[in-house]
Parts: sequence; structure tokens; C-alpha cells
Amino acid sequence: MAQESVTSPLPGKVLSVSAKAGDKINEGDELCVIEAMKMENPIVATVSGTVTEVSVSDGQALKAGDPIATIEY
Repeated sequence: MAQESVTSPLPGKVLSVSAKAGDKINEGDELCVIEAMKMENPIVATVSGTVTEVSVSDGQALKAGDPIATIEY
């Protein structure tokens, strides 16, 4: 099966993580929320499939391009 890696589009702090490994998700489902410049930015799945890995946790600081999750589809 193919895999899609979801990365952080901007630097910020993880406020909440909605997905966990093993979850079946659809394109557009929320994976986590990142706070950047006092704004909450939802990070969503780019494909439908199964989450195989979540690389972030609440309170974690991220840089642009850091991995958030891997989705198998």
C-alpha cells in the first residue's frame, strides 16, 4: 500500500492531537491543531486511509516541515 506523510506547514505548538495510530480517516479529517501567531490552525488528512503513525504530542513545538502523521492508503 502507498503511504502519505503529513508535515507541518508552519512553525508552532501542538494544541491537541485528534488522530491515533490505527484510526481509519477520510480526506479532510482533523489530525491535530497547531497554534501559530495566536491562531489555531487545524491540520487535516490529505488522503483517506489508515493512520499508521502519529509523530506529535500535545504541547510539542514544531518547525515547518516536521512530520505529523503517516497515512496508509
